[in-house]
Amino acid sequence: MKRWQWVQRQQPSRFWSLASPLLALLLTVGLASLLFAALGKSPVQGLQVFFWEPIKNGYAWGELLLKATPLLLIGLGLSLCFRSNVWNIGAEGQFIMGAVAAGAVALMAGPESSRWMVLPVLLAGMAGGMAWGAVVAWLRDHFHANEILVSLMLVYVAEQFLGYMVSGPLKDPDGYGFPLSKLFEAATAVPKLVAGSRVNIGLLLALLGAVLLWL
Repeated sequence: MKRWQWVQRQQPSRFWSLASPLLALLLTVGLASLLFAALGKSPVQGLQVFFWEPIKNGYAWGELLLKATPLLLIGLGLSLCFRSNVWNIGAEGQFIMGAVAAGAVALMAGPESSRWMVLPVLLAGMAGGMAWGAVVAWLRDHFHANEILVSLMLVYVAEQFLGYMVSGPLKDPDGYGFPLSKLFEAATAVPKLVAGSRVNIGLLLALLGAVLLWL
């Protein structure tokens, strides 16, 4: 009787490189449908929320692009680290610290601030994320700390720091005790690309970053 044996391919299969994502999608849809049916819910309505609602109109596409923009920026930064053989998995914390730094600068603006105020806001966001990533690099360089663990643990530190800032130094004095900052002035808002949508020039900056990183 012939025994089955796993043998590693000499060359990656071109067919499965294309078919495996589709197979994974079909399995996900199939298992999700069974789960919805077991819970007494309509599988069609459940899958519609995932696959149709995000693209059903122009506003939905704008929201999709809005949420994809920070993920693209984070992915670009991580890909650069991975190509350098540095396993940075603390992008969420670096994103949070960039947002805190950008928000702190945005709160310095007043009603009379010009539209150029958005530039220091963007630069502060970049600097905040870079500084938080630099902590990981410094610990790795000086103490040989594992960047995987350090970058991951600093995500939780960044989350706690964000909570402290919106409950303390950046808290809105007129916010009825809620942990939030004041609303930002219009001058600090990133310019929008399409009227009636929240998608903004951050998408163009992310795409430009992708081209520059590829080059």
